[in-house]
Amino acid sequence: MTERTGPGPANPGHIEYGREWSLSDEAATAALAARLARVLDDGLVLYLHGPLGAGKTSFARALLTALGVGERVKSPTYSLVEGYMARGRPAWHLDLYRIADPGELEWLGLDALADPAALVLVEWPERGAGALPAADLELRLDYAGQGRQALLRAFTAHGERLLARLP
Repeated sequence: MTERTGPGPANPGHIEYGREWSLSDEAATAALAARLARVLDDGLVLYLHGPLGAGKTSFARALLTALGVGERVKSPTYSLVEGYMARGRPAWHLDLYRIADPGELEWLGLDALADPAALVLVEWPERGAGALPAADLELRLDYAGQGRQALLRAFTAHGERLLARLP
């Protein structure tokens, strides 16, 4: 796994601080998720972007596992949302690929996502625009040869702190 770092933390709420990694395989993706788990000491809203098959679910599964979720971490592709307990706090994994309109999310009872102690992982967040809590961090995974390119960017002061502490 190789890494490039952008400029340091700037103004909270801006996308001016990001870090980028070249991930050779799924194990490298899981290792990045484990590194994030080590610095995560509070709630987090993480948006996961990338084309189909880029590793969004694999990253979410590895992060939840690294945070101590002992049960099988399922893909929420058909259920849309799966809930867990991770280090004693609620964790939500959403996959909004099948959502055509953000209004469809009303019946999911997304109120629980507003809990500041919760971990909220959202695949395809653009499909829930306006109905989701704001992201602290955004992970973009793209194909790069046989591996993946990962770009993690901060959107809030909390996200910037996590990104700065990421080993």
